[in-house]
Parts: sequence; structure tokens; C-alpha cells
Amino acid sequence: MRRLLVLLTVLLMPSAALAAAPKPATQTQTAVFAGGCFWCMENDMRGIPGVLKVESGYTGGHVAKPTYEDVTSERSGHYESVRVTYNPVKLDYGFLLYKYWKLVDPTDDGGQFCDRGPSYKPAVFVTPAQRPIAEKSRAEAAVRLKSGGMKAQILDAKTFWPAEAYHRDYAKNHAVQYHLYRTGCGRDLRLKQVWGG
Repeated sequence: MRRLLVLLTVLLMPSAALAAAPKPATQTQTAVFAGGCFWCMENDMRGIPGVLKVESGYTGGHVAKPTYEDVTSERSGHYESVRVTYNPVKLDYGFLLYKYWKLVDPTDDGGQFCDRGPSYKPAVFVTPAQRPIAEKSRAEAAVRLKSGGMKAQILDAKTFWPAEAYHRDYAKNHAVQYHLYRTGCGRDLRLKQVWGG
């Protein structure tokens, strides 16, 4: 009888009241990737279904609270990187890795595209739980490469330091400059050479 009353109450409840009912919070997960210019990585990864947020920043080095100048001086040990927050119900970590590989040139360990130096190298920063998935994904990506051998690394996750505000959402806030940079850097042309298509 009690179940019948609850069911009748829900069925008779106005739709506005149902819409206002609190929804369960979505659990999120994060992944950290380096792939050259974080403006490009941020913009490209934002378009993947299931991605909730992408932040430009720095990780992998030994300098606390690094600045852009610290990182590009190549003395901090940090990589330009992005932290991706995603909904694991809609996006599997393995599929996120699959998309990541297509956005970088993992055959180049001297930087990425026109950006040269250790801070621009491709790498995946992992937790212990993410490591076996990332290692498997890296091996699968190596088989699909059209040009060169796999040189991107899988590294232990370290503190992620968000980039300065003027670097965030760069493609959206400075569309013309971003397009000129990306085209001039030859990113998309090189990706076609590496991955085909």
C-alpha cells in the first residue's frame, strides 16, 4: 500500500516539482596530457564528448608554482600540459587516450611541431590505476603510426599547476591569433603525415 501511495504521489506531482528535484552528482575523473602547445591541446580536447573541462598548465617538473617563463626557459623540468576533467559514464579513459594520440606527434621527442624543447614533448601523466591502460593504449597507437616510431612517454603524475589566466581559453578568446599560430606551426599538416587521412 505504501508503495502505491508513493507511486501515485510521484505521478501526480507537477512536472516543475520533478524538474526541481535534486539530481545525483556526477562523479568526475581527471587525466593529464602534454602535447606541445597547451592552447592547441586545450582547444582540441574540449571538443571530445564527455569532456567537462580542460585547463592549461604545467606538470612534471621540480619548480613549485612555475610561470610560463620558468617552463619555457627549460630549467624547471615542467611540460606544457592540460588537465582534462571528464565524465567516466560518458567517456572511457581508454577512449580519451585514443583521441589524445591523434592530437600529437608521438614520434617527435624534441618538442611538437614548431615548438621545440623538453617542455613541449608529448607525454601522458598517470596515476597507478591509469598506468596499465595508458601503456596498452601507447602500444596500440604505436602500431597505427604511419610515420616514425613511438617516442612519447608515460610518466607518473605530479602536481598540476594551472597556467596564468592569459593562457586559458586562448583559442576562444584570441581566435585570429590562435588560427594564425596553429596554421603557421604546421600542426594539422604534420598530424596527417603521422596518422594518415
